[in-house]
Order: sequence, then C-alpha cells, then structure tokens
Amino acid sequence: MRILHTSDWHLGRSFHGVGMLSAQQQFIDRLVETVREREVNAVLIAGDVYDRALPGVDVVRLLDSALDRITAAGAKVILSSGNHDSAARLGFGSRIFERGGVYLRTRITEIPDPVLLETGGPPVAVYGIPYLEPRLAAPELGVDTPHHETVIGEAVRRIREDVQRRAADGTPVHPVVMAHVFASGGITTDSERDLTVGGVGAVPLDLFDSFAYTALGHLHGRQELSPSVRYSGSPLPYSFSEARQQKGGLMVEFDAGGLVSVEPVLWPAPRRLAVLRGTLEHLLADPGLADAEDAYCQITLTDDERPAKAMERLRTRFPDTLVLSFDPASGPRTANQTYSQRLARATDDLEICCGFLDHVRSRQADEQEKKLFAEVLSKVQSAEAAQ
Repeated sequence: MRILHTSDWHLGRSFHGVGMLSAQQQFIDRLVETVREREVNAVLIAGDVYDRALPGVDVVRLLDSALDRITAAGAKVILSSGNHDSAARLGFGSRIFERGGVYLRTRITEIPDPVLLETGGPPVAVYGIPYLEPRLAAPELGVDTPHHETVIGEAVRRIREDVQRRAADGTPVHPVVMAHVFASGGITTDSERDLTVGGVGAVPLDLFDSFAYTALGHLHGRQELSPSVRYSGSPLPYSFSEARQQKGGLMVEFDAGGLVSVEPVLWPAPRRLAVLRGTLEHLLADPGLADAEDAYCQITLTDDERPAKAMERLRTRFPDTLVLSFDPASGPRTANQTYSQRLARATDDLEICCGFLDHVRSRQADEQEKKLFAEVLSKVQSAEAAQ
C-alpha cells in the first residue's frame, strides 16, 4: 500500500507578480507520472488546495484535470481544506465525487469518517481534519476555549474514539490523520499565512502520538517532526525563503503490519530561485553567478550609495530579477537621523531639495541634479518676486 503525501498546492498563486499556473501544471504532470510509475494507491492533499477562497475558472479547471488524471492512473484522492480554501466550495459534490475515487474532507461532521484503504490485513484508515478556525469551529465541536490546541484536540479525540470502536468490534485499522495545522517544532517560511488569529497558533506534537502516520499541511518546507509525523511541504517554492528547499512529496508505504517506510519524492521546479547579495559591479561581473542568469532572482545590493538605474542594469544579466532591495555595507546613510532632523538642519532650499533626493533613494544628488534644482529654484524665486 503506497500513499503519496502532498499538501499546499496553492493552485492559482502568483510569485511576486509572475503567474504560476504553467509551473503548477508541470508539477501535476510529474505527480501523475509518479502515481503510474510507483503504483500509488492514494494521493493525500493536506489542505490549501487553492490559494484563495474564490479561485479563477482556469484554476478550477486545473484541479478538475488533476483529479481526473490521478484517478485514471489508478489512485484514490483524499483531500482536506486548508486556511486558504473555502471549505464549503471545495466540499461541493463530495458524495458524488466519492463514486469516482475522490474523497473530500471539509466538514467537521466528516472528521471521524475515514477512507479505508486495503492492505491485505487491517486496512489503512485515512481521517481528514479540515482547517479549523478556532472561533468558528469551537461551538460546533462543543469546545469552550477557542484555541487551535483545543479544537484540534477535540477532532483528534473523535478520531481516536472511532479507532477504538473499530478495534473493539474486531476490525482494527492503521489510522492515518491528515491535518492542516502549525505543529510545535515546525519551521516556517515567508509564504505561509499566519494561523494565530483567534488563539494560540501551535498545537502540541503529542496530540498525534497514537496514529500510524500523520500527514501535515500548512508549512511549506518538508519536515520530519517525528518518524510518523511529517510535513510534505509545498510541491513548488512560493517564496525566496524556500530557495534551498527540495520540493515534492512523501511516499508513505504500509503493509499488513503497519507503517513500513517514508521517503521523499522530488519534483524539481521549472525555474530555480536565486538569492544574491553584493555590490552592483560585483554581481554583474562575477562568473560564478552564471547559474542565476536563468533563475528568478532576489537581489540585495550592498553599495554604499544606491546605484542609478540599478534594476535596469541588473536585468541585463539577470532578466528575471523579481525583488530588489538595498542594504549598504556601511549601514543606512541616515541610521541616526530622521528626515525631519535633516530638514531642520538645512540652511537653504537647495539643501532641502538635495537632502530629500538623498533620503528617498540613498544616493546624493550629482552635480547635474544640483544644477537643475538650482535653476528651478531660481525660476520659482523670480516668479514669487514678480508677484
């Protein structure tokens, strides 16, 4: 029994203004190839299937195609909703979809209702916990304190109760839990939405101790919190903080006796990410940066003065520079002086104008700019005198 653990597809997301639908299509192509080649029995998507509650038509079509191709390749699909999804919209038609091998877990009432996967012995029972916003979920779960720990704790209690009932009935299962949460010990990146609104964000890891495997979603980096509790990470990088991460999924194998192995499945992104830092002239001349020329780039310039036309010049070598920032090696030019303080010390109008230019672009006015300011000020003063 092979289960492919994925999460955080974020279909429809853009990367610093660049559309990612083509890249997401390519990762789905690789996923389907993996299902066929490895004879995967089930694909898990642990939340954040979409990037927003109201996805575009082309995004919905991409998911529709993905589900059709995965099931045609021989695997069931079990997906739960994340904090980016609309649970009600994502869960539409769930009873009908089950007939085609797609199991949607977006409602609290479905938490103790597992999808059973046969192993030749006790089946693997996959329980899906949708993202539970504490303030909204607590009343339905009968929880007094609207915190992530309490609502997830109650969801886990209901799952354990079902597992124990099945064991008592003589039909034991290997329980697998899908949850879209921030578990204690997880490491965040810049591309996840904060879950702390409405209560404490992290849930204790020991909540999941009694399960054969816990497939987590929400954090975008692949992580092993314990041998049986893991984040698959997102299949594509969604921020430059993920530039060094290997992306893909996790292949989880069971036999009649339980969990056998967990191994990473790698799906290289269509475009690499490069995080560069240095002076403008160094970055433009360094032959060791040739690999970054066809990557999406985040660049920090360390020149003491902000170079003129910096982005334009960088893109002559790194055409897909998406983020540019400045961090002078000598420190900020006005680290100990606010603009108001600089303005108060100015002795004439020309100094005020040049000081403003220096403040907003971290580069002093050159002689030509000073001359232009002087000419404009002279004309203004002449016009005022004539009145």
